[in-house]
Amino acid sequence: MTRKVVITDYTFPEVSREEQAARAAGAAFEALQCSTAQDVVAAVAGADVVAVQFAPFTAAAARAVAPGATIIRYGVGYDNIDLAAARTAGLKVGYVPDYCADEVADHTAAAALALLRKLVPLDRSVRAGEWAAVRHARPMKPFDETVFGFFGMGQIGRAVHARLRGLGFRFIVADPAMSSSDAAALDVERVDSDTLLRRADIVSLHAPSTPETVGFLNADRLARMQPHAMIVNSARGQLIVEADLAAALKEGRLAGAALDVFAVEPLPLDSPLRDAPNLLLTPHAAWYSDGAIGRLQKLVAQDISRALNGEPPRKPVRTD
Repeated sequence: MTRKVVITDYTFPEVSREEQAARAAGAAFEALQCSTAQDVVAAVAGADVVAVQFAPFTAAAARAVAPGATIIRYGVGYDNIDLAAARTAGLKVGYVPDYCADEVADHTAAAALALLRKLVPLDRSVRAGEWAAVRHARPMKPFDETVFGFFGMGQIGRAVHARLRGLGFRFIVADPAMSSSDAAALDVERVDSDTLLRRADIVSLHAPSTPETVGFLNADRLARMQPHAMIVNSARGQLIVEADLAAALKEGRLAGAALDVFAVEPLPLDSPLRDAPNLLLTPHAAWYSDGAIGRLQKLVAQDISRALNGEPPRKPVRTD
């Protein structure tokens, strides 16, 4: 029986690399644009390899694929894959956590600097016919008096730190996985999350979405931050209670934020974030560069080849 490779959805111009990998191994290939769980179940029936970008891979999909199939996530996270169902079905799951670390770090650092230097309100003031730098810039600490906080300090957090290290910031980190030796090597101070929120002038989120981190920045924790403090999130939208953040910005209890990820994407038209002041919004774009797209598709094509050759994914996701 001919093996089958299915791409459930993609936002790339074409998927020729993935198709070539499938055809080279003698497998049938199909690329679709599934949007619902039901679409995915129908699309992956009997598939030996499935590549998923944003479509939901549910328990029903896990039951529909071929026994022992490999599921590959186009991206760093894998929240849209039901890992428990994959484990129950005996499936292998892989992802691509390393294709855009530099791009996300660049975007995060750029967003943080834009916030700290008040580029958005200054730009808007000029467009409105004003010429009042101090009125729209204050308060603004010099960088060597600014405490830059990291909630999580994995691969991307460290890359952001490397980009900002020469600018004079004092760095604090809340990450239980960081050792004393790592902190010393990076010249950062380890603190608990409560201390992070109380002391930081800006907090950059770099944690995965887990039961412990979902809704981390809620009304209670936002209230612990200084009123001039700011937030950058290019990690996972679920880390923030968006209505609470919007309220804090509207009421002047927080000075600003930059968000690239959201609890629901695309951002709903009725989201309270849309009319919140001092908020820089980007459409989950931190991963993007012309090079990143090619890198991602190349690595997924390699995983398709590996799966069809009976090998495990290059970067397996633990499903236990």
